[in-house]
Amino acid sequence: MYPEIMVVPMREELTRLGIQELRTAEEVDRAIANQPGTTMVIVNSICGCAAGRMRPAVRAALQHSARPEKLFTVFAGQDAEATERARSFFTGCPPSSPSIALLRDGKLIHMMQRSDIEHREAADIAAELRKAFDKFCVVPAAR
Repeated sequence: MYPEIMVVPMREELTRLGIQELRTAEEVDRAIANQPGTTMVIVNSICGCAAGRMRPAVRAALQHSARPEKLFTVFAGQDAEATERARSFFTGCPPSSPSIALLRDGKLIHMMQRSDIEHREAADIAAELRKAFDKFCVVPAAR
């Protein structure tokens, strides 16, 4: 584990976007288990591909009109229980960080693992996320 002071800016890069951080297994269960609708769960990481690719891609993708109803993040290597519990919802996928999961009604419908992130540019990752949002998420109704 890294000293928390080093990790705070990496956490805030996502929480500033309105993504709720889950720090315990219980928080993960309350947020994801048996919850209706679409949910994005981001497994954040201290690695360079999270900083230079994944987090910028998430920021860009969330500017899209269609997006998940709920947005959560866990931090691998820092909040071990929360991360392990979140990964338990990623059925059939080995542990990976960083990673981005889309779930509907608590079931995995789309997954981007480290291997889908580490050798791609942020714009390409964002484009894949927007495509998944178009396929699986609802555009909010105009008010």
